[in-house]
Amino acid sequence: MNTTELRPGIYAVGVVDWNVRSFHGYTTNRGATYNAYLIVDEKTALIDTVKAPFAGELLERIREIMDPAQIDYLVSNHVEMDHSGSVPAVMEAAPHAVIVTSSPSGLNGLKLHYGDSYEYMPVKGGDCLNLGKHTLQFVPTPMLHWPDNMVTYCPEEKILFSNDAFGQHYSSSKRYDDEVDMAEVMAEAEKYYANILMPYGMQMKKTLPVIEALDIRLIAPSHGVMWRSHIEDIVNAYKHYSDETPEHKAVVVFDSMWHSTEKMARAIVEGFAMKGVPVKLYDLKVDHISDIMTDVLKAEYIAVGSSTMNNQMLPSVASFLCYMKGLAPKNKKAFAFGSYGWGGQSAGLIHTELEACRFRILSEPVKVQYVPSESFLKELSAKVAAMD
Repeated sequence: MNTTELRPGIYAVGVVDWNVRSFHGYTTNRGATYNAYLIVDEKTALIDTVKAPFAGELLERIREIMDPAQIDYLVSNHVEMDHSGSVPAVMEAAPHAVIVTSSPSGLNGLKLHYGDSYEYMPVKGGDCLNLGKHTLQFVPTPMLHWPDNMVTYCPEEKILFSNDAFGQHYSSSKRYDDEVDMAEVMAEAEKYYANILMPYGMQMKKTLPVIEALDIRLIAPSHGVMWRSHIEDIVNAYKHYSDETPEHKAVVVFDSMWHSTEKMARAIVEGFAMKGVPVKLYDLKVDHISDIMTDVLKAEYIAVGSSTMNNQMLPSVASFLCYMKGLAPKNKKAFAFGSYGWGGQSAGLIHTELEACRFRILSEPVKVQYVPSESFLKELSAKVAAMD
């Protein structure tokens, strides 16, 4: 096993999941990591665990450093099972350890997952845990992205154990930002924010000043590489993601049965291009909703189209709209479009969903029966180019 010593007595003991390709409905094409950190001092603390199938690997890494039975504290920054799934295995190996978690949500969540037979230490903002040479300070970050979330700060080493914040689903044998391709890492960080943290922009904006007030030399997240050379870059990126001010660009999303809706989508793309707006076209038959949402994150315009089938929109479009509504992107301008044979309900149904997303609606649903003519498509492009 390969452990990494971050500072004297502080180790990264998490695991790499090279082959995971789906996480909560979004694609993880570069795999993932489940990071855990061990601090060996007068008292020993393990910060977070890993997904349950990797418990053995976590414990083997710890055994390279010390006997797990000597762990005094297990700090649980987050109840979700990619973080806490190995709590039972760790507690079996370290039966005298005390589980440190946020009060009240972390305490309630862990008990509901793993029972109340363990000794728990609920903590609140401002609470500290003295390990000897090292102190752990706890900062609640509720709803980033569960009610129980918190981050842990070690002031002596200036390390922020940031939990899900600043994470990326990115697998690598390297552990630091400056050891890997930064373009890949930043792309995965943006995708991670768009698909997990986007609904909580307000909470993120409140949390970032608290984090910036700390003297941080290393950010150690729960997923992906650690930040030591590009801390300012990732913090500024999070400011950009969370300010919810759109960039002047457009996203066109569709699915089509016999290419009529596709022709409409391409005419809409042409209209945005005529308008001078950078635009991306996504076909739901081949493009994954999580990749689309990464562009929706900062887009100003979104157009969604579907053929009508059985008096409904196509299932792929319904799935995308449901996923997008849950992620709650803000400050978007939108409209619906679609082709039909006789009923024509799809565009109206999409229109209703876009209204439910609280987008500013730019147009009544744009519909065409069967196959759009060349003149219709030119008029559609011109209409889009003229939109506010």
